[in-house]
Amino acid sequence: MRNINEDTITQAVIASMSQCENDRLRAVMTSLVQHLHAFAREVKLTEQEWFHAIRFLTEVGHITDEHRQEFVLLSDTLGLSMLVTSQNNRKPPACTEATVLGPFFVPDAPEYALGDDIANGAAGMPCFVSGSVAGIDGEPVGGAQLDVWQSDEDGFYDVQHETDADGRIVPQARGRLRTAADGTFHFRSILAEAYPIPHDGPVGKMLEALGRHPWRPAHLHFWIQAAGYEPLITHVFRDGDRYLDSDAVFGVRSSLVVDWERHEAGIAPDGTTSDTPFYTLDYRFVLNPLEETA
Repeated sequence: MRNINEDTITQAVIASMSQCENDRLRAVMTSLVQHLHAFAREVKLTEQEWFHAIRFLTEVGHITDEHRQEFVLLSDTLGLSMLVTSQNNRKPPACTEATVLGPFFVPDAPEYALGDDIANGAAGMPCFVSGSVAGIDGEPVGGAQLDVWQSDEDGFYDVQHETDADGRIVPQARGRLRTAADGTFHFRSILAEAYPIPHDGPVGKMLEALGRHPWRPAHLHFWIQAAGYEPLITHVFRDGDRYLDSDAVFGVRSSLVVDWERHEAGIAPDGTTSDTPFYTLDYRFVLNPLEETA
């Protein structure tokens, strides 16, 4: 491997991986090296630019912790997350479209019964959410697990707030429910509002340098899992939001944009009396069945 130059280094790096026993890893890394080297040649990357890129990635790593995933934000804002989601979630037209997971999902969210208030004190106007989960042939999917999460009216998720006295995050506007036998579900939360992704770090600086804003349109996250069906990770967006056509993470799909109906103070869908105006949202999710394997 002596006397390697700019014309021969790509093949030398690829040849160095010839003993890799993992075929998929070797294929992925070979393509990565080819594209990285081609990129550097195409833009005639300078040493100073290379150093800035290394420093940028280092800063992304330094700000990432158990509560903040800056690498996911970077992937989201470059459209890579949505590209990977799209090519791995091709479904029949009748199925609900998938979109990005985002950086604020938390496993093992608190479990609630149907009709409960998952807001748990989160700031925002009351919103009563209902809907159903069905298969592609219209069959109701009972017992489906729904993970639901969203930001509060100030644009913050619970994991972005201060911890309690014991150093724990207080779950708010986040919960796990299961559909009834007929596939229906209903719960109370708060009205989704547009919010900026965290932009006080390196990804925010990148967006500013590119003349881009950090805003996401108002939405409610869903992760639906049911036996015999492909999992679905998606959002439901508020129609009329100013950022629907410029989502910072490219996650909007027309089929996921629906009306969130405003109601004046009075009797709410759960039979209680609301002293303030409230909203209702109803959405039907359609799952794709798992392919049978021999």
